[in-house]
Amino acid sequence: LTRKYPQESLSDLGAIESLRVPGKEEFRELREQPSDPQAEQELINSIEQVYFSADSFDIVKYELEKLPPVLNLQELEEYRDKLKQQQAAVSKKVADLILEKQPAYVKELERVTSLQTGLQLAAVICTNGRRHLNIAKEGFTQASLGLLANQRKRQLLIGLLKSLRTIKTLQRTDVRLSEMLEEEDYPGAIQLCLECQKAASTFKHYSCISELNSKLQDTLEQIEEQLDVALSKICKNFDINHYTKVQQAYRLLGKTQTAMDQLHMHFTQAIHNTVFQVVLGYVELCAGNTDTKFQKLQYKDLCTHVTPDSYIPCLADLCKALWEVMLSYYRTMEWHEKHDNEDSASASEGSNMIGTEETNFDRGYIKKKLEHGLSRIWQDVQLKVKTYLLGTDLSIFKYDDFIFVLDIISRLMQVGEEFCGSKSEVLQESIRKQSVNYFKNYHRTRLDELRMFLENETWELCPVKSNFSILQLHEFKFMEQSRSPSVSPSKQPVSNSSKAVTLFEQYCSGGNPFEIQANHKDEETEDVLASNGYESDEQEKSAYQEYDSDSDVPEELKRDYVDEQTGDAPVKSVSRETLKSRKKSDYSLNKVNAPILTNTTLNVIRLVGKYMQMMNILKPIAFDVIHFMSQLFDYYLYAIYTFFGRNDSLESTGLGLSSSRLRTTLNRIQESLIDLEVSADPTATLTAAEERKEKVPSPHLSHLVVLTSGDTLYGLAERVVATESLVFLAEQFEFLQPHLDAVMPAVKKPFLQQFYSQTVSTASELRKPIYWIVAGKAIDYEQMLLLMANVKWDVKEIMSQHNVYVDALLKEFEQFNRRLNEVSKRVRIPLPVSNILWEHCIRLANRTIVEGYANVKKCSNEGRALMQLDFQQFLMKLEKLTDIRPIPDKEFVETYIKAYYLTENDMERWIKEHREYSTKQLTNLVNVCLGSHINKKARQKLLAAIDDIDRPKR
Repeated sequence: LTRKYPQESLSDLGAIESLRVPGKEEFRELREQPSDPQAEQELINSIEQVYFSADSFDIVKYELEKLPPVLNLQELEEYRDKLKQQQAAVSKKVADLILEKQPAYVKELERVTSLQTGLQLAAVICTNGRRHLNIAKEGFTQASLGLLANQRKRQLLIGLLKSLRTIKTLQRTDVRLSEMLEEEDYPGAIQLCLECQKAASTFKHYSCISELNSKLQDTLEQIEEQLDVALSKICKNFDINHYTKVQQAYRLLGKTQTAMDQLHMHFTQAIHNTVFQVVLGYVELCAGNTDTKFQKLQYKDLCTHVTPDSYIPCLADLCKALWEVMLSYYRTMEWHEKHDNEDSASASEGSNMIGTEETNFDRGYIKKKLEHGLSRIWQDVQLKVKTYLLGTDLSIFKYDDFIFVLDIISRLMQVGEEFCGSKSEVLQESIRKQSVNYFKNYHRTRLDELRMFLENETWELCPVKSNFSILQLHEFKFMEQSRSPSVSPSKQPVSNSSKAVTLFEQYCSGGNPFEIQANHKDEETEDVLASNGYESDEQEKSAYQEYDSDSDVPEELKRDYVDEQTGDAPVKSVSRETLKSRKKSDYSLNKVNAPILTNTTLNVIRLVGKYMQMMNILKPIAFDVIHFMSQLFDYYLYAIYTFFGRNDSLESTGLGLSSSRLRTTLNRIQESLIDLEVSADPTATLTAAEERKEKVPSPHLSHLVVLTSGDTLYGLAERVVATESLVFLAEQFEFLQPHLDAVMPAVKKPFLQQFYSQTVSTASELRKPIYWIVAGKAIDYEQMLLLMANVKWDVKEIMSQHNVYVDALLKEFEQFNRRLNEVSKRVRIPLPVSNILWEHCIRLANRTIVEGYANVKKCSNEGRALMQLDFQQFLMKLEKLTDIRPIPDKEFVETYIKAYYLTENDMERWIKEHREYSTKQLTNLVNVCLGSHINKKARQKLLAAIDDIDRPKR
């Protein structure tokens, strides 16, 4: 049925199964009845939809329920006829459809019949098959089939046995794992544990395996814990084999990054535990009991309980322990660098790109972690040592102990710089503050001691050997070593390579840079003192033999041959004859050319050595140390000048004995260093009191030193020892200048240059004013003026005999020469000193001669000739007494004598050009010439010119 009504579908024919199906006769009758298709269709369409509903529809009940309450027979009959007509229409429609599908029905029925025949044939075949199977069963024995079943069962049991054996092995793995952990074979234990876990996952279908899996997991966690303990041991004592095993184990676990994080945590903990245990050990040892109260203290509080006696050993042990920790870290980095290179080489040959990328990532992480850890570990070390240093006041220590503390800290800072390139700002700032405070107090005490030494110094020669060098003193031994003074030179590694060996390279295989060399000082001795002027009798004989022979000239004579005008500059071309002829001026032939110095000088040099030790150990305070060193030199120079060179009458001579540079230096020292006040003013301000604390009272010469005796040339021996010791001290400062310049900060170098150019270099300039005092008293110049005043100069004839005053003056010089020889028996008089003495005496004598000539009232031409004769006689005899050439102020006398013969115009020009003469001398020259070749008018003109020259002086 193709209509739109659902009731017309063949599948819904069950809905009208309650309708009676007509028989053949009825079909025939229905077909034979006249039909109207349109009317029939309208009847079918008039059927209510409910008749086409589900099978459970009750038509009778439905129609009964539709009956009205009051029944009408006619209406009921009409409704019944309508239903019959509808039924008839439906029945006819069904009959038509059946007749329409009749051929298909017949065809399908035939197919069903064929299918039934096929099924019957299949039943026959099955029956035959079963019969044949029974025959086969009877043909084969059950034994054969049982054999096959047993074989299969055997194979299954063999597999089961293998599984049981594997399970048994897994059960016994914990014993082997324990043995491997005791043997510290961590990679093997982890490998075994991982293999067991893999095998256990294969047999997870067995119930016993679940418990084993849990046990293996616990074992693996236990291995990781022991592995962490093994990793912590690396921090104090690095062992390559041990660390290699640990790293291999972590690599098997895939936790190399975690291992590196743990390692840094262990290093931090190791630093804390190490320093605490070291300090705790010393504190408990010094306390003398086992009281546990110290163990409960914080490290900072514990450091305050360290006694002064145990402070240095504790600090040394503390640094030794920290060195071990840093060395372990250094060797850990070395291990990783070496294995990274090996891994990179092996990775380049492999083809697993993913694995290589993961390895490179881990390697990069570890490298960055290790590099970052360098500064972190060094920072922890600095803080621990700084806390220890602040726990005790370092001012209670003696200098040598304090230097030793600085040496240890300096070595530690050197370790830090090599460790991570750090400048150790934390330690530097801490130790610098304490060092500056300590050094200020120490320096103040040393200045007071120096004043005491100077005031008690008798200026006797301290006998040292001719080869004496400050490097032979204990205090300067550090300059011969490449390292700090706490390590003996014998302990220093000998290396021919130009590359400096670091401490980590030096002590990587063993030893410790903080080992205290207790017997260091005992191994070294000072051999600088001589028993007398000569170091041996043979030297004394050879000194004369060498001098008298024609083959050689003493080197010290060559070295001491200096220019007479300066006393310093060497003469370039000197013949052998000239040198041999100079023995009359060399008063040091009977002495070895040893340095001239006193005990006080030696003490100052030792102090300088100690100061340089501190500066060398702790370079940040270099400026403060050099400033204090300069004060030692300043005070020594000022004392020498105060004792032997201060004479206000010297400057009145107009000879410029004290240079402006020397006067400036002395004034600076007096203003900045010398306390000129005898007692403190109670009304003085606090600032003034603080300034006075930085100053030292002016020293006073010992009453045992006599400078007024003519027999000793007014203390010449003491003056020579004092002055030449200052010159020697200046030479040592010059020798040390490169070392000082190397450690001085760049911004402070101008101070050092100024100190050397304005102070050290002026030491030799003190010779002139000091020896001028001797020269001014050694010759009786006043007596010579009196003798010259008695001479008659207006003679009428040329004289052939010189005057008596010349002989008297020469006798004074001969006596001066004898006294110099006597003094030289006590003290070697260096050639520059004897030259200066002779130069001063000759200069004073010549100026006295000019002064005597200037006192002449009347003088003739013959008198002027007599003056020339007297002076030439003086020069001739004088040249036999001294080697000084040219004679000082020779032209000063000769020019004054010759000026008598000048004309008016020439004399006026001469007066303007020669301002070295005094007004009195020039005036007398003009007055004496009056009447001979100068008239009164010219005299007035010349006197006016002299007055013009003298006016600026007034």
